[in-house]
Amino acid sequence: MSSTHATAPHAAQHRADTAGSAIRGIVMMLLACALIAATTLIAKALGQGIGAGGGSPLHPLQVSAGRFLFAWLALMPIVAILRPSLKSAKLPYHIGRSVAGWAGVTCLFAASAYMRLADATAISFLNPIVAMILAIPLLSERVGPWRWAAAGLALIGAMVLIRPGSEAFQPVVFVALASALFLGLEAIMIKVLAGGEPPLRILVINNTIGMLIAVTAASFVWIWPTTTQWLMLALLGSIMVCAQTCFIQAMKSGDASLVMPIFYATLIFAAIYDFALFGIVPPATSFIGAALIVGGALLLAWRESNRRKNAS
Repeated sequence: MSSTHATAPHAAQHRADTAGSAIRGIVMMLLACALIAATTLIAKALGQGIGAGGGSPLHPLQVSAGRFLFAWLALMPIVAILRPSLKSAKLPYHIGRSVAGWAGVTCLFAASAYMRLADATAISFLNPIVAMILAIPLLSERVGPWRWAAAGLALIGAMVLIRPGSEAFQPVVFVALASALFLGLEAIMIKVLAGGEPPLRILVINNTIGMLIAVTAASFVWIWPTTTQWLMLALLGSIMVCAQTCFIQAMKSGDASLVMPIFYATLIFAAIYDFALFGIVPPATSFIGAALIVGGALLLAWRESNRRKNAS
């Protein structure tokens, strides 16, 4: 009896700690969503010359360069303090991941400048499906009927959003689709790296290589930003680092099966920002298409979670 009384408080404390950790994970993921949507909002304003203080709209390559440059600068104090080891880093995968990530972010920023934020974001969320398909030739993974069903559901959602052949069709959707393709390829590289590389090392190397690529590419289309645009670019990079940090903390605090579905709240924040600043109200097809894409991604995540449990 005394043993039971002794263990009961410990069990209650464990449940409380678990619940608290889950709540922290949810809060951090929601914060990451709000920040990620904010980066596309700032990119849209920069791409359209909004709030430029008399300056011209910035090229997507230049916006992407600002994102990587100021993210890299924001990381440097952390690197100076923690001094992460870069020994035994898998450089070919880091380079591949950084190139794909830079291309994906640049395409997303370009699409966001000319599309509804929610639509561009939703199409970019096809990247888990792209990663699943690419994993077949690149990682020799087998794909069962559930995962193909998830892919089919998401692709139907993409068709609802894109509406090929209709008057509402915008050629810029191909840029958003390219973003999903590159981000899916980046997810494959991250999957390889996550097996033996510390998160901070991945973050530092990615932002360093991405910064070098982005600044080099932007030099070919460079126009001097106004003071306001410099501040917006700095804000863009800083917010992205904060978003990445919140995402990592969310994944550490809560189970992936709990916090990852919340990541799709980015769509809600994107729609709210678009309405608040640009007065854009998404049509019903945007909600339907986004719901199908998110549904497909969640089905894929559920299936992956079950596969891991069965494997263990």
